[in-house]
Formats: sequence, structure tokens, C-alpha cells
Amino acid sequence: MHRALNQLTFEALEGEFVAVMGPSGSGKTTLLNLISSIDIPTYGRVLIDNVEPEKLSENNLALFRRSSLGFVFQEINLLNMLTVEENIVLPLTLDGYSIEEMEQRVSLLSNRLGISKILDKRPDELSGGQAQRTAIGRALVHKPKIILADEPTGNLDSASAKDVLELLSEVNKTDRTTIIMVTHDPIAASYCDRVVFIKDGEFFNEIYKDERRQTFFQRILNVLSLLGGHSNDFSSVRLP
Repeated sequence: MHRALNQLTFEALEGEFVAVMGPSGSGKTTLLNLISSIDIPTYGRVLIDNVEPEKLSENNLALFRRSSLGFVFQEINLLNMLTVEENIVLPLTLDGYSIEEMEQRVSLLSNRLGISKILDKRPDELSGGQAQRTAIGRALVHKPKIILADEPTGNLDSASAKDVLELLSEVNKTDRTTIIMVTHDPIAASYCDRVVFIKDGEFFNEIYKDERRQTFFQRILNVLSLLGGHSNDFSSVRLP
């Protein structure tokens, strides 16, 4: 049996923006899956705000995920038959929120995300950046304590990626929402408070942000060069 993660202790503080980096196959996505309770640990445990998800009943686990966790993925996974507004409020409809409450939350979020003028459009009419902003709106609409982001800028051009990263940073700082982001991109990681590096399922290193993003970015590159892996595992773009 292959162990995707081995003796990895990982802790994120409330309001922290953490990047997780490592070569392909190092266990990054498995770590997110364990935090989200998609996967169950074979040993050890996951504790989120003093709740151990694997001990919850199926119904309570589904409620816990919807109320406490928000998800943003590289594959944006919007429902094409729904408008932007309908995609955003989908988590609230599952929990029986009133129409008034849903409309109020969408109005506030869409203004904040800069998508108030495209609420009636469908996903196939959106740019990549607009679609990811919609997905972030869907992740934020129920005011989760934690956002789990798996390569959220992986399919975006550099301008859209910058917009999304600045948006996540703003949400993190303003709402004190904890964000755990898996990324191959050192530019994306440089927006975070801390970068945790894993290799072969084990802790490799971690570094904390500097006052200047440029020096933090350079230190991330330095650790990545020590980490090894295939040359195409990490972005080689330099910080502008």
C-alpha cells in the first residue's frame, strides 16, 4: 500500500493564508482532501475548529462542509444550466435560506467581486477570470471559516490570476477567513503568509512572508530549487 502522506503534522491558524507546495505526487491534493473530509486518514486525525469531521454522521458531515468550508478549484465546475447568480446561491438553496437573505448576500458579494453586471449570464458566456470569481462567490456565500483552494489560478492568464490572488488576499485580510491553497506557482504562493513545502508525503520545509513580496518570492524559489522534482512541476515565471 502506498502512503500518500506520512507523519505529516499540519496546522493553520485562524485567519492565516497558507500555500502548500511540492512536486507532483507529493501529497498536496491528498492533504486538501483530508482537511475537507473527502478522504479519511488511516491513522492520525483531522481537527477543524475543535470538530473531528470523520466522527460526524453523514448528514452532519454534509452540513459541516457546507457551513464551515468553501472550495475553489482549478477546474471551476460551474453548472452551465444556471446563471452566475444561481451558481453563487446554490449552497444557500440547499440550506433553505430565504429569498431575501440570498438576494442580499449575492448583491454584497457580486459588488465586492466585480461581477454584479454579469449575474444573468451563464458560465459559457464568461471569461476564465469571471468564471473563477463566480466560483469564489459560490465558495464565500455561506461565510465559511476555511477556504480550500486547489490550483485556483492554474487555468487563468496572468492578469486574471493576479486579480483572483488579490481577491483571495482581500477576503483573507478583511474577513479573517483561513485560506489553504495548493499551488505549483511561486508567484501565487508569494501572496500568502506562509508556504509549507512537502515532498514524498512528508514535511520538507516552511517559510514565512517578508515585508517585501519580492524577497519572499525569491526565498520560495530557493526552497523549490532544493526541493527538486521535474522541471515542469513549477512555474518559472519571474515576479514582475
